[in-house]
Amino acid sequence: MEYLSIVLKDRRFLFLLLIINILGTVYGYYWYGNQLAHTPAIFLPFVPDSPTASLFFVFVLVGFLLNRNFKLFEALALITLFKYGVWAVVMNLLTYGVTGFFNGAMLMLVLSHSGMALQGLLYVKEYRFKMIHLVIAGIWTLHNEIIDYVFGMMPTYSMLNNYMKEIGYFTFWLSIISILLAYFLVLHKDASHTKKV
Repeated sequence: MEYLSIVLKDRRFLFLLLIINILGTVYGYYWYGNQLAHTPAIFLPFVPDSPTASLFFVFVLVGFLLNRNFKLFEALALITLFKYGVWAVVMNLLTYGVTGFFNGAMLMLVLSHSGMALQGLLYVKEYRFKMIHLVIAGIWTLHNEIIDYVFGMMPTYSMLNNYMKEIGYFTFWLSIISILLAYFLVLHKDASHTKKV
């Protein structure tokens, strides 16, 4: 475990992770290109969920490389990386369950989004965000659900159109779980440590 901590803090590893996330973010926005072209401008910040999550983490990694903590980005990254990482994996598995079809692109999405969820969790000991940052990040995340499932801006999975109500319900609770996860892994841990000291 100590070895893992050393690797995670190594500047070379942080830089490698930064490059991977920058490339993933760029590709993610490209992947959303067709949908973004038909999205009203007011909704644009809320449509490309996964690349925006990895973009938040890019700022977190830049902060680590500068020996700084960009606290709001840490809260946003932890919540959204876990949420959209898990969400995309579930949607691809659900697609397979509905269609019986699973190809290389879907496997890439499952693996890359599993990595998204994992990388956010790996750095929980380094995050320094406070309750105010968690509240703002939580509002952003829940507001995104409204944009997606009230205004119909969710990512396009045409083969799952018959399940939008169920997916919306699942996504709402996944958001709540992600916010609570961030609280218990960072803020609750810090509060418990302070009491012991």
